[in-house]
Amino acid sequence: MGKVIGIGIVMIALLAGAAMYYLQVYHFYEPVEATGTDDVRMVNLATNAPEAVLYEDFQAIDAASSPIRYRACFTTEMSQAMLTETYEMYEDAEPLTAPGWFDCFDAEAIADELEAGTALAFLGEKNIGYGIDRVVVVTDDGRGYAWHELNECGDEAYDGTVVGEECPPREGAAEN
Repeated sequence: MGKVIGIGIVMIALLAGAAMYYLQVYHFYEPVEATGTDDVRMVNLATNAPEAVLYEDFQAIDAASSPIRYRACFTTEMSQAMLTETYEMYEDAEPLTAPGWFDCFDAEAIADELEAGTALAFLGEKNIGYGIDRVVVVTDDGRGYAWHELNECGDEAYDGTVVGEECPPREGAAEN
């Protein structure tokens, strides 16, 4: 009888583990439908507002289960020199990994290119969600990537630290 119970527990654990893996890697992600005009935006230095940039071959995924699951890939003919003169740079960008099946986005390769200086990071949009910035990276050969990253307000809000006055109020939060 003990063997049957032991086998049952192991089977339930395996099924639960497989279900959890499937849910994390496949289930929650949805493809992002491209608009063709404003899928890739960067913050303009002159206006301090995000504006659409030229791009092609856009593909992206997102999940409603987390504000930082957005990943995108694209190509652009805009040079890095022109981009640095026009758009706001983003310091200390850290690409977040994507599911293995979204093969155009390789976080390690992007990080290596950022470190080598062959890719530059730009601010796509500040506070696209509370405490979340969209980061856009363009390599010297025109490949581009985008993801969401916690900003300082997001780091504080999501780790439980008291958010300072420099952070905008959260939507739906009670005013004091």
